[in-house]
Amino acid sequence: MNADTAAMIWLALGAYLGLGLLIGLGVAAFGLARLTPGAAHMPWRVRLLILPGLAALWPVVLLRLAGVRAPEDRT
Repeated sequence: MNADTAAMIWLALGAYLGLGLLIGLGVAAFGLARLTPGAAHMPWRVRLLILPGLAALWPVVLLRLAGVRAPEDRT
């Protein structure tokens, strides 16, 4: 692996995590109650605790917000 390939990998990882952080902050602020009804009254310190998970799994979170459910949840 040369330096250009390594730089591209780091750039892609940074873009993925940066986009995930933006989406995670938006979901923590406005969309968390839609994902989990009990999260409507969750304090901010708890929302900040789940922010890394939201940022890392942002594609799954966006699918859940769009209404896509896993087969186990379709009962």
